[in-house]
Amino acid sequence: MKHGWLSGVAAILVAGTGAQAQNAHPGEPAFRDLYKQLVETNTTHSTGSCTQAAAQIASRLKAAGYLDSDLTTFSVPEAPKDGGLVAVLPGSDPKAKAILLLAHLDVVEAKRADWTRDPFALVEENGFFYARGASDDKAMAAIFADTMIRMKAEKRARRTVKLALTCGEETTGVFNGAEYLAANKRDLIDAAFALNEGGGGRVDKDGKPSVLALQVSEKTAENYTLEATNPGGHSSLPRPDNAIYDLVAAVQKVQAYTFPVHLDPTTREFFKRAAPIYPGPAGQAMLAIAANPQDADAAALLSRDPLLNSTLRTTCVATLLDGGHAENALPQHASANINCRIFPGETIEAVRNTLAKVVGNASVTVTAKPRRGPISKATALDPAVIGPAENLAARLYPGLPMVPIMSTGASDSIYLAAVGIPSYGVPGILYEPDGGGIHGLNEHVRVKSVLDGRDYLHQLIRIYAEAK
Repeated sequence: MKHGWLSGVAAILVAGTGAQAQNAHPGEPAFRDLYKQLVETNTTHSTGSCTQAAAQIASRLKAAGYLDSDLTTFSVPEAPKDGGLVAVLPGSDPKAKAILLLAHLDVVEAKRADWTRDPFALVEENGFFYARGASDDKAMAAIFADTMIRMKAEKRARRTVKLALTCGEETTGVFNGAEYLAANKRDLIDAAFALNEGGGGRVDKDGKPSVLALQVSEKTAENYTLEATNPGGHSSLPRPDNAIYDLVAAVQKVQAYTFPVHLDPTTREFFKRAAPIYPGPAGQAMLAIAANPQDADAAALLSRDPLLNSTLRTTCVATLLDGGHAENALPQHASANINCRIFPGETIEAVRNTLAKVVGNASVTVTAKPRRGPISKATALDPAVIGPAENLAARLYPGLPMVPIMSTGASDSIYLAAVGIPSYGVPGILYEPDGGGIHGLNEHVRVKSVLDGRDYLHQLIRIYAEAK
């Protein structure tokens, strides 16, 4: 899961207006066993194996009645431990297009010495699950696999339901299973739409549900290099044209520049629906910007919040600096990395051109770094997806607001959208106000959030599977 709007909104949320009713969780012991095995299987890139985790899930599905022909395990020779699994539950109507469940098995690195508890042992303590991957993304992967097992027993899917468990989401530049499936096994994962991470919700500091979110789109992450060069010389003979000075001036111009406001249907709807959650002037400004994106006063107020600012526009920020070659020499080279999060519909080259214009110095070049993956595409607010999610939430979380969001980070949904499979980050699992240590130390998630999220997602998938 990548950083997005939900990572900080709870800090200013008013108290939630509803909570899911207490209920039994059918099949809870079997789910807990699956979840525990998955979490305790190390799937870090350095020492773990997604291939092992995928094989374990495949074994459980076979025990539940899936045939060998329903299960496809995959990997590539150059990354034998980064394999994954695609499972297919055939529907009763061959003309109805499938739905796809996508979750990643890999997790961020975790050092035992840094953690209070063993990061690869699932610990239940004071109402929380603790472990690396307890939430990101093994809670959802376990819930999806559990749902496939339960639906096999229920024998009531009109539409085919597919599950893709993949590796590589958490580490840049390695084998990525979602990318591989989209490029090489498109027919295997073909679906009307996909459900993935990126949505969810938040509880307040007391564990009371505060908001539900459904991710509809995401930004494109792209890096650019600002590079200044100079003949250099001896440091005892300073001169006005200095590569480091040129670079510093260029970086300061990038810092001072603000990209224009850019709204699309998702972010416009987000500002409308989220406005009541934000107190005072901020909520009023959200309604104003939704009605008129050119409202400069509203944009200025909202831009003070880093999360809302990133929702309003493309953003670029300096993240790395490098320059000079010796303490007693004028620099011959200086460079900076500019990390941009590009609003859906804008192009990498257009952003590069804007940065070059902002820098305005022929001695400083601006180049886009080579990119392996696709650029993001805007996903539609499809009523066939949004409607059931909202209706079910109204029953299970009465009075709790649900907002569509554009992730300011990134997920594997980008690979699916690129091949024509719109992907949505589903609500259901409610996270802590601070994110619960995702990607950090002592990752944790409430036991109730996992079990309630399991109930919500299972019912939602069944609704989609029966829909015409």
